[in-house]
Amino acid sequence: MRIDSGAEQLVQAAETGDMALVARLLGEGVPVDAYGAKRRTALDLAVRHGHGGAARLLLEAGADPGQPAGEWGELSVLAQAAMFSRADITHILLDAGAHPDTRCRIGFPLLFASTCTSPGPTCPAIVDLLLDRGADIGLRLRDRTSLEWAVWFNHADMVRQLLGRGAEPSPVAMRIAHERIRRHPDTRRDSERVIEALRAAGAPGRMGP
Repeated sequence: MRIDSGAEQLVQAAETGDMALVARLLGEGVPVDAYGAKRRTALDLAVRHGHGGAARLLLEAGADPGQPAGEWGELSVLAQAAMFSRADITHILLDAGAHPDTRCRIGFPLLFASTCTSPGPTCPAIVDLLLDRGADIGLRLRDRTSLEWAVWFNHADMVRQLLGRGAEPSPVAMRIAHERIRRHPDTRRDSERVIEALRAAGAPGRMGP
């Protein structure tokens, strides 16, 4: 596939957060959603690298807020923002029309915000923002909700947050918490905090370890 040099310059400018160059190239007529040499768009890489100003410029120029993202197109740009704890960019994308429940090949935004491998300080804010904008708290991946995945990842604070926002304290969630203890006894203390939160919310299920 032949890559236009202007498109590649735009993608590189967005990747580095060079807003002046992004604005100039857009003004010269470079297509806003053109692919660069890595088969990724300017918006995709602006989001990935946390350049909110560049992302805003691209969206104002007509970039698709629902476009695929990631090295293999496995994400949406909104899911990518949630995955990498980009609260400001999540807000920008939602304001530009991205749907809070946009699915991609490996999940959806609320799931990624709820199950960050190393939850960042902005993850709770992103969860609240997505829910405030209408994200479905009961949406499922592999027949598990975001709450049930947060239980599996032992994110006790996130479990409490989701329960406080109306997530169902299901018997499945309680079963997952006990399964986590069985498989990973070294993280038992965190699992017990999760179980305590589920019990406080009225989750049915076994009471003992």
